[in-house]
Amino acid sequence: MKSLSVGIGCDRDVSEETLMTGLNLALMQCGAAMPQIRHIASIDKKSDETAILHLVQRLKVPFIVYPAQELAKVPVRQPSATVLKFMGTPSVSEAAALLTAGFQPGNSAPELLVEKLKFCGEDGKNVTISIAEDQSI
Repeated sequence: MKSLSVGIGCDRDVSEETLMTGLNLALMQCGAAMPQIRHIASIDKKSDETAILHLVQRLKVPFIVYPAQELAKVPVRQPSATVLKFMGTPSVSEAAALLTAGFQPGNSAPELLVEKLKFCGEDGKNVTISIAEDQSI
């Protein structure tokens, strides 16, 4: 069973329902399940995001946050001008998933099982989920 690192980007005050729905859709997309999640990661600006904090509490996994400057160093296939404008990095979910899964500049990158799943919930808030195979073990 593969261990997974999940990168999360989201609108401020996203609901737990929106976050969980997005995460479940991403897990279904790559044929994985919640018990495989080893880490949750995001940008440091989300370190107090209630829905993410409740998720890591429920899963009993570490929540790792990175500054925008560190995330910006990770090459991604789908950079976002909007995310760059508001967060200071062209990627949050993809870059966070890759860093937490063991990305090292100059080495082969961990495999992204879900590159970037975007979901807008009934609360009108967006969540972006990326899932990488964890190579940090």
